[in-house]
Amino acid sequence: MTAVVPPPDTHQFKLGSCTITVVKDGANILENPWEIFGSNQAPETVQKLLAQNFLPTEKLVNSYAPAIIDTGADVIVVDTGFGAAGRARGLGRFREGLKAVGYTPEQVTVVALTHLHGDHISGLMEDGAPAFPNARYATGEIEYAFWTDKAREGTPAEGGHKAVLANVVPFAEKMTFLKEGDEIVSGMTAMLAPGHTPGHLVFHLESDGKQLVMTGDTANHYILSLGRPDWEVRFDADKAQAIKTRRRVFDLIATDRIPFLGFHMPFPAVGFVEKQPEGFRYVPKTYQFDL
Repeated sequence: MTAVVPPPDTHQFKLGSCTITVVKDGANILENPWEIFGSNQAPETVQKLLAQNFLPTEKLVNSYAPAIIDTGADVIVVDTGFGAAGRARGLGRFREGLKAVGYTPEQVTVVALTHLHGDHISGLMEDGAPAFPNARYATGEIEYAFWTDKAREGTPAEGGHKAVLANVVPFAEKMTFLKEGDEIVSGMTAMLAPGHTPGHLVFHLESDGKQLVMTGDTANHYILSLGRPDWEVRFDADKAQAIKTRRRVFDLIATDRIPFLGFHMPFPAVGFVEKQPEGFRYVPKTYQFDL
């Protein structure tokens, strides 16, 4: 008897006149969290904070949450997950989730990329062809220039450089290169949020007076990164800049009480933050958008 594999987790809600769908592209287990988050802290300090928040101290779960924004006029994909490259590891399920909620890849009109790391761009291609054949594309001007530069060769960024050449450069003629404040579609703008990568962006969405910020990898863990935004993160290219950006972006979100979607937050990856003395308290979405 063939085992039945359930479809990936999906979650849908309304924001003004937009429909937002979050898809769980997959998840994996990371060992020794202190080697990733709080790398400028003692391991015991990181473990203590995890224990205080009812989390295991030796491992953490990292999940991935690309999203679909349906404005009525456009179907926008924000980040694309691992694609075929991740499927042997149980990742790369975004395309499957897109179809499970009733969309076809051909319906996607815009693909917007917060930054160009592999877990955000590897779903751009499928079987050697564009995964979203009718889409136009948008990503940061600074980000694209950094990853396509031959100066990355022979550096730790060489793998990322090659992935961008394979997955992103083929779409250059259909690409809009975004600067601070540029509009992607009506009501959706780009804001520079560098540090994790040199040209990392966050996207601000507004519809009928409702707002959502899509923060990409500005913060990558709801306790170790949001709760302690000044802790260094191994995956941040410029750790000092990433800390400043984390503080700035989430200060804004907390002050204005705006919901956000963070690519690595616990699924469905949408929540709110409240300022606290050392950082931010994460409040996951419940029924705020249902009433």
